[in-house]
Amino acid sequence: MSELSIRNLRVGIGDKEILKGVSLDIKQGEVHAVMGPNGTGKSTLAYTLMGHPAYEVLAGEVCFNGVNILDLEPDERSRMGIFLAFQYPVAIPGVTVANFLRTAINAHRRSKDPADKGIPIPEFLKMMRQKMEMLKMDPAFAGRYLNDGFSGGEKKRAEILQMAVLQPEIAILDETDSGLDIDALKIVSEGVNTLRGPHLGVLVITHYQRILNYIKPDFVHVMMDGRIVESGGAELALHLEEQGYDWVREKVTNGTAQ
Repeated sequence: MSELSIRNLRVGIGDKEILKGVSLDIKQGEVHAVMGPNGTGKSTLAYTLMGHPAYEVLAGEVCFNGVNILDLEPDERSRMGIFLAFQYPVAIPGVTVANFLRTAINAHRRSKDPADKGIPIPEFLKMMRQKMEMLKMDPAFAGRYLNDGFSGGEKKRAEILQMAVLQPEIAILDETDSGLDIDALKIVSEGVNTLRGPHLGVLVITHYQRILNYIKPDFVHVMMDGRIVESGGAELALHLEEQGYDWVREKVTNGTAQ
């Protein structure tokens, strides 16, 4: 069973320390949610796990299947089985969704066998159609330029389609609910729930509880001031929805947080 293990992770950007000692374990088959007010380091955690060059690791380690990945490039982490769904996916005019997905699959295949000539087009098209049908997506979506002119919901669905095609072992969803109306949120959540299972571990990073009404987490963690200060089950997210974060701040101030 694959596991992403984060130990005492401290991260800064410029001269500002953002993550101040984060520890977390995510296994295949588990869904973890990291919640917290804006500016607490949630997206910094996501980008650091995927290897964004703007973030400097000051201390700690991140191990995936026993390998410290902090010295690896983002594409190497991806090929190992880690996936990041962006909060703000970038548009790539001129590159269709289908071409992007086939290029990504071939990069993964060649990392395992440099002599691999790539997935045959008929095999790829069959597989892509199956994934799109599973996610209840219009087949015409594959012929559009990636995220170019997409609505917020379409961009997030494209991210979930990438996850379905690449079949990672650990997926990080960075505020996937950001900018979505309730209908789009339900559609995206249904896609994630279709893919979740014993072979996929998921880290859902969110500010609001509403996405957790549809993607039920096994574990919920609260981040404040660059640290995880409270952890619990799905009921913790409901408590945060009802009570806000003030009670957590009070526990942190009094030194009684976890």
